[in-house]
Amino acid sequence: MVCVTPDVAGISGKSQLLFALVFTTRYLDLLTSFISLYNTTMKLIYIGCAYATVYLIYVKFKATYDGNHDTFRVEFLVVPVGGLAFLVNHDFSPLEILWTFSIYLESVSILPQLFMISKTGEAETITTHYLFFLGLYRALYLINWVWRFYFEGFFDMIAIVAGIVQTILYCDFFYLYVTKVLKGKKLSLPA
Repeated sequence: MVCVTPDVAGISGKSQLLFALVFTTRYLDLLTSFISLYNTTMKLIYIGCAYATVYLIYVKFKATYDGNHDTFRVEFLVVPVGGLAFLVNHDFSPLEILWTFSIYLESVSILPQLFMISKTGEAETITTHYLFFLGLYRALYLINWVWRFYFEGFFDMIAIVAGIVQTILYCDFFYLYVTKVLKGKKLSLPA
């Protein structure tokens, strides 16, 4: 029998805080418009899960959180992304600027996690699987945009560029994942 002790070692709390900020700013339209029960429910689930994850990292499993390695300066992401959202958006209105901010921020929110892995030099297998599927989710969005353009004529340059940036940030990790983790080895960075 295997006994598993829950912990958050190897997970960047800062990346999770950024994701919570992403979903909060993206779904502020919950306060102004109703699309459907499904849409509202899913947005609330995204926001709730994001904050539940932050709670687990910083409160419930605080003893296992590795704050000594989670040292990325998130202000170097939030401030430039905020400025870019203010300058490059579809409509100069508060909700649109915040939605654009969420799109830009999501594209770089994984950087604290990748920085943490680079500082420790390795990652647990479960963490690498989590990162792989997070990156795959974003890469699948690229397929979604091609599909929507081809079948619906819909094209959102902000979302596409942000998605490409995020996918590029994952490329090195994807390479290490395929060459090491899928072969049963632990992900460790070259010295």
